[in-house]
This record gives sequence, structure tokens and C-alpha cells, in this order.
Amino acid sequence: MSKVVINEEQKKALAQFLSETPGPELVNTYLRYLEKKFNLEPVVFVKDKIIFQSADEVVKILEKEGKLWHETEIKIGFGNAAVNEQTKKIYICPFTGKVFGDNTHPNPQDAIYDWVSKCPENTERVGGLRVKRFFVSEDPEVIKNYADKTKPTKEPVTKIVFSSVLSGKLFNSKEAVVEDFKRNYLKPVSLVEVQNQNRFQIEEHFLDFIQKQLAEDKITAFVEALAEHEEFLPYVQQWVDAE
Repeated sequence: MSKVVINEEQKKALAQFLSETPGPELVNTYLRYLEKKFNLEPVVFVKDKIIFQSADEVVKILEKEGKLWHETEIKIGFGNAAVNEQTKKIYICPFTGKVFGDNTHPNPQDAIYDWVSKCPENTERVGGLRVKRFFVSEDPEVIKNYADKTKPTKEPVTKIVFSSVLSGKLFNSKEAVVEDFKRNYLKPVSLVEVQNQNRFQIEEHFLDFIQKQLAEDKITAFVEALAEHEEFLPYVQQWVDAE
């Protein structure tokens, strides 16, 4: 059984956890130690009800599966764009590049529906009716494309951007999609919460890691390491007596 060494940063985290937790249990205290030792930052991907080891791990898996973003081609019109520096959200016609801004039109969503339903360039049909398909973006970098009035031509140009698989919103870069995903679709949780919940599935590799760390000999080595620090002795004694 390998010896556990508790460094100063881990000691500080454990002392705080023990002082803030009424009747702290051994396993929960050990989980807090693991969190610091391995720099774990678990997150819940609420949509799929899965807990991952970290936000970066979710992103890596979803990108590999093609479930985070898609490349999308948009048209950008420079004629009379209803976009300015105060615009926070835009609605874009995919056929002409016509755009309506949230601050330049009283009902931009109604306006884009009306526009694409009558747009001559819209050749997509379902049941004989024009498809009311359009793009939405809140990315300042995408919005900036439509606010640029220095372009020499009034003809629409095409550009590759990235659409979120989850929200359908457009972003100027993959990095912006990832940042939006982390901010809006992931919820941080502690390792203690991960272990004590039954609502969510734990991602396979993360679950395997937790189970290996919860081996009895590893927990015993942790208790022995705690016992070497006087401030932790009262807790160690309580756990030993409980056994």
C-alpha cells in the first residue's frame, strides 16, 4: 500500500471542508481530498443527464462525436443593413443575407418570418409552401459582419461560420461555440455531490476512475496520512470509533 502525502494546499482545503461540514463523513472527506489531488472539476451536462470529469472533457467527447457545432454558410448583405453598434441579437435570411436587429426593428422575429416566407430566393418548399428557415446570432463577431459599411459591393458575400448543435445559434468561431456551451449547458458539481446523487449517469471513464480511487486500501492510507496531522486527529478518532 503506497503512502499518502498530504501537502499544504490539500491540508487547507480539507480543514475548510471539515470545519464547514456538520458531522463530516470519512468518504466525503476523502472525496474532497481527491478533488484537490487530481484538480478535478466535475460538471453536469444537464441536457443528457451525464456527469463528466471536467468541462474540457465534455467538449473533447462532443466534438469527436460531432455533437457540438456544425459549419454553416451564411450570406452577408451590405446594402442597407439594420445593424449598429448597439445591436445584441440578429435574425438572418440564409438566402439573401437580409438581417433584422433587435434594436433596429420593433419585431425582428416576426419580420424575418415574413421576409423568408416571401423571399424570391427562397426555393425551399414543404407542402408547396416556402420554408421559414432563418439564422439567429448573439455573437458580437457575427453581428459585426453585418454592421460593416465599408465593403465596396452591395452584392451579398458568403462566409463560413459555426452553428451550435444545441441552440442553433450562429457563432463566428468554434471557440465561441465552446465558450457558450460551457457557460450555458454545464453545471459545476463537487465530487461529494457526484458520489451522493442518483439523478445523473456518470461518464464511463470518470466512473471507473472514482471506483478505483474508492478502494479500501487507498482510503486506509488516506486516514493514516490524516492521523499524522494533529488538527485532523479528532476526526480520525471519530471515524475509527464509528467503525
